Amino acid sequence: MTLEKFLMVGFVVAVLVACGDDGSSNSVTDSDENSSSSVCEDCDGSSSSKDVILSGDSREESSESKSSSSSVKSSSSSSFVAACEGHVDPSTVVKGTMTDERDGQIYKTVKIGTQTWMAENLNYAYTSVPYKYKGTNDVYTSDSTSWCNNNDASNCTKYGRLYTWAAAMDSTRTWSFNGRGCGYGKTCSPTYPVRGICPAGWHLPTRAEFETLFTSVGGKSSAGTMLKSTSGWTWNGTDTYSFSALPSGSRFSYGIFSNEVAYFWSSTEFHSDEAYFMCMNYYDYDHPGLYSSSEYNGFSVRCVKDTQAE
Repeated sequence: MTLEKFLMVGFVVAVLVACGDDGSSNSVTDSDENSSSSVCEDCDGSSSSKDVILSGDSREESSESKSSSSSVKSSSSSSFVAACEGHVDPSTVVKGTMTDERDGQIYKTVKIGTQTWMAENLNYAYTSVPYKYKGTNDVYTSDSTSWCNNNDASNCTKYGRLYTWAAAMDSTRTWSFNGRGCGYGKTCSPTYPVRGICPAGWHLPTRAEFETLFTSVGGKSSAGTMLKSTSGWTWNGTDTYSFSALPSGSRFSYGIFSNEVAYFWSSTEFHSDEAYFMCMNYYDYDHPGLYSSSEYNGFSVRCVKDTQAE
């Protein structure tokens, strides 16, 4: 077994990523912000410093903002306590639907404050580009750059598809030019918003747009609870804002799938080999993480509506 396979198998069978736990005294500080810290744990549960390597393919950069004097209390009820400026009262959430004209699939949507999000993961079958990943000693191939988790078609129906970052960004310019050439080993400077794999009038969210979402639902400290669905997880959320995040899983570059996590690509690149994504896991931790990961990995996509399309 190669070292890469060993590391990845260890990652999958070990306790999966903990997106953070403010209850610990160990902390991670974001040098870009004057922030109170949050703890990030790697796959063996140990606390580490900024840019913690979680596996052979991903690392975390905390973006926790300075905590307010008041805080959101996790609750199974729909009660809402304002935690930060910019929060959105859940009673103002607007639910709807949209149709992807490319294949006729209908998706639930939810408007949270100024943002309108898909309330389901994208399930567009992007299969026109073959996949090839060359490790140190092995080459991993697939006939597609998007997959159903565990190669089970029923998982696409329930959870949507898993896309490489290049596929999520539409690097081949099938629908737009803003994400062209973006992929592993190629530093790109996209013009935002990047439609990417999303339907017309929608785009792949930036890292900043995920941060806006956290603020809208009361702050990162409770965003996981607020955004998770009420079923499907080992520890379910309250789904207070009807975002309905399910444990859609992921596919790592070596062809190994994971379950009981929700990883969503952003259009923000960390460097030429990694891009940012939003993470939620099956633990009872309240807040999700913003990580960077290998662009070869297969993660879910949640599209956000273009402002001019509102």
